Amino acid sequence: MDSRSHTHVTAALRLCLHALLAGLLALVVVRAVGEGAADTAAVVAVTLLTAALYAAGAARSSSVQPKDSVQPTDSARPRTSVQPGTPAGAWWLGGLWGLWAVLLVLSPDALWVAFPLYFLQLHFLPMRWALPAVVVTAAAAITSFVVHRQEIEPGAFIGPLIGAAVAVATVLGYDALFRESERRRELIVELVATRADLAEAERTAGTLAERERLAREIHDTLAQGLSSIQLLLRAAERSLPENAPATPHVRAAREAAQANLAEARSFVRALTPPDLEHGSLAAALERLCARTTAAELTVRFAVSGTPVELPTPYEVALLRTAQSALANTVRHAEARRAEITLSFMDTSVALDVVDDGRGFDPSGAPVPERGTGGDGGFGLPAMRARAGSLGGALSVESAPGQGTAVALTLPLPDTEAERAA
Repeated sequence: MDSRSHTHVTAALRLCLHALLAGLLALVVVRAVGEGAADTAAVVAVTLLTAALYAAGAARSSSVQPKDSVQPTDSARPRTSVQPGTPAGAWWLGGLWGLWAVLLVLSPDALWVAFPLYFLQLHFLPMRWALPAVVVTAAAAITSFVVHRQEIEPGAFIGPLIGAAVAVATVLGYDALFRESERRRELIVELVATRADLAEAERTAGTLAERERLAREIHDTLAQGLSSIQLLLRAAERSLPENAPATPHVRAAREAAQANLAEARSFVRALTPPDLEHGSLAAALERLCARTTAAELTVRFAVSGTPVELPTPYEVALLRTAQSALANTVRHAEARRAEITLSFMDTSVALDVVDDGRGFDPSGAPVPERGTGGDGGFGLPAMRARAGSLGGALSVESAPGQGTAVALTLPLPDTEAERAA
């Protein structure tokens, strides 16, 4: 066939083929000498020529293609080497067949050499030429038997034909196993690469998730507590007389709380997702849409209403929800269009991710979930928990064949303490 991998198994098969051909040629010589035929000298001469030509081609093939290496393609292998798919290989095989044809005329025992010739033809010729060559070789062997024996027997037809069928089935079966082995090897290489990418993605997702957790903890505990302390101290400072002895101490405490609040805010900013470090939430969502790529998928982003400044946990929740929903759209929905809309209303902010994909049943098919993959594993429960921690709600509307819509709604913070934080 066109391409072979020279493994230990194929090397053993080549040695078996060499031994088979040598043994059959030796049989022809022994039978001719033992019977004392008049053309014994011609049989021996042609047999030796055949063996010499075969040995030269086999040696040339082995010197060009080392053991345990992958055979070169037609464009890479030397055209003068005795290799499958090369002119030199075709001429070598044609010379062997010609000498064998002469040997058929001289000796009826030469028909057994047809069996190794089947394998050589199937190996060195393309399949569209190998099959006709095998048929011609089988026909020549049958004709030689009939001419020399002067009789027609079923075995004269069955033997060469069965040998040809076995050779074809063996080569085709080996070729199928070789292609399957190559596919498995490619899959293993791809699997190893995918596992490495997945491990790196999991490490990155774990790092980002820990940074977000710490940011939320600092914002919800230290920052909020320091903000409340600052407001209480400010109120106490206003209620004290101007020259009260405690006024300087209250002012110093308020300034210390303010300084520590600024430090807490800097920690929160340092731990926010990278997409939010260099711009607004709208800009981060627009970048998310721009870098989302999939076959025949168009992602658009729009802002509705008047944008307002949101606390970091709100921006993180909205961005992560968009990433989760959009990642699932790319991986599972087979959609052609997806839209992300960020809506600012009087008392709330909403994020809508809508696609025209194949959809699913949210109640009866929990897998695949919206938001699985690409974002560190935030599924529906995690997204709902995030929304609930901020007093919001997450809704999912989908049906098989009708696309999917994910909507996250968060109430806008309006208390003085929340704004100060």
